[in-house]
Amino acid sequence: MAYTLGMAPDGRTRSVGPQHCVTRVELSVTASNLLDRDVASKSDPFCVLFHEVDGNWVELGRTETAVNNLNPVFGVKFQVDYHFEEIQKLRFAMFDEDKCATQLYEHDFLGEFICTLGVIVSNKKLHKPLILANGKPAGKGSITITAQELSDNRIITLTLSGRKLDKKDFFGKSDPYLEFHKQGEDGKWMLVHRTEVIKNTLDPAWKPFTVPLVSLCNGDVDRSIKVLCYDYDNDGGHDFIGEFQTTVSKMSEAQNSVEVEFDCINPKKQKKKKNYKNSGVIIVKSCKIAHDYTFLDYILGGCQLMFTVGIDFTASNGNPREPSSLHYINPLGSNEYLSAILAVGQIIQDYDTDKMFPALGFGAQLPPDWKVSHEFAINFNPTNPFCFGVEGIAQAYSACLPLIRFYGPTNFAPIINHVARFAAQALQQEKAAQYFTLLIITDGVISDMDETRHAIVQASKLPMSIIIIGVGNADFAAMEFLDGDASVLRSNTGEEAIRDIVQFVPFRDFRNAPKETLAKSVLAELPQQVTQYFKQRNVPPINPAPE
Repeated sequence: MAYTLGMAPDGRTRSVGPQHCVTRVELSVTASNLLDRDVASKSDPFCVLFHEVDGNWVELGRTETAVNNLNPVFGVKFQVDYHFEEIQKLRFAMFDEDKCATQLYEHDFLGEFICTLGVIVSNKKLHKPLILANGKPAGKGSITITAQELSDNRIITLTLSGRKLDKKDFFGKSDPYLEFHKQGEDGKWMLVHRTEVIKNTLDPAWKPFTVPLVSLCNGDVDRSIKVLCYDYDNDGGHDFIGEFQTTVSKMSEAQNSVEVEFDCINPKKQKKKKNYKNSGVIIVKSCKIAHDYTFLDYILGGCQLMFTVGIDFTASNGNPREPSSLHYINPLGSNEYLSAILAVGQIIQDYDTDKMFPALGFGAQLPPDWKVSHEFAINFNPTNPFCFGVEGIAQAYSACLPLIRFYGPTNFAPIINHVARFAAQALQQEKAAQYFTLLIITDGVISDMDETRHAIVQASKLPMSIIIIGVGNADFAAMEFLDGDASVLRSNTGEEAIRDIVQFVPFRDFRNAPKETLAKSVLAELPQQVTQYFKQRNVPPINPAPE
């Protein structure tokens, strides 16, 4: 499934709304210093790509064989659907081809590399050593994987006007509008865009409009486009004025005050009248093609997702030593807090190369003076609250439980403001280098609602999103309110959030579902929030893909 802006059932381009981050990624593979398994010559390597499905490796494809070559550059590419909110595990395995072998295991194994697709795209170009089945290095063998998004995300903005169009109205002039059609594979013309109607004029000037290039011409700038001009009638019997055919290449000549003109032709009139010239002129005043950057454009361009966890240690959670507590770690070594950390963290950690994540707690009394804190490092190192990887967060969480006293109240604002301070520093760089995601896991009602609303409204101006997961069976109405899906969130002073940055999910809805389902729901809006933020500020990717 390609990540392109689509079309409404009536053929008109639909407005850009929430989109799932599904796109097609092309993976190129090279290798170097492969093991030499042939006696009389060098190895004849080929690469096989597998993906994990329900714990089993399923083959996705193979490259060609590079004959007698220990440093192959494979021409065959792998194409994979990319889903941000899923852990997509891939295995690249190198084999030395044995012409007599029919089964894959009969070819000599040269080493493999296993990682997630998220790791590949967050690095754009990944260079790693190959490993043998026993876990040892495959000599000096290494693999390099390069990712590229395949989707065409170009957009075209057109500004058009008309001159001396035919008069169609008995008591007035005309009410002209334009329709743009592209030719389908079956040869039939399909409506792509309809302009607004300009009332009572033979010299209309339509508003500039923007459509995806793939919608207008399937991304082919030399593909024919038919433009029809009509006079609008209230009864639906719109009068045909004329038409012409063109291409994006031709319209693109309208640059830097140079306009391109097209005769608007009515074929019936042309047949009847010997001296017929046209039914007016349509003028392309401006034609601009730009890149409509996607989430993957920003990730491949070098944007890092900075992940912070905030954990609720208020007394309403219950004594962590008792099984009734939400913080009680069961014999399987888990609870809802840990499950939430792992579900979200295992995906986001792929998008931060150093994998160092701050983990903060709130609502607890801390040793030695037992003062309440709403913003403390769960590793008790205030100058370095970072944990290595999501497993490091889980370990620090488990270790801190016996050392603190659960207390209250449930204040969100201090932790939101803590992350916002770092996001504000990233904002000053005016680069798409970092985007901050705060995961708050809580069991109850917010005590500092006014302060939290204010903090979220201010954070909506920053490269930052907030995910709230509610554990236990409390009333989470306040959390639903903060998730601005139903209405725009306002602070107590009336200031509106400039964008929706909060996603709330109650854990109880996913207790009996596969663990991947929680992450999919929680992270569904994040790619759109990232691109929306940078686009609002007109910030391109650091290293954008070439046009």
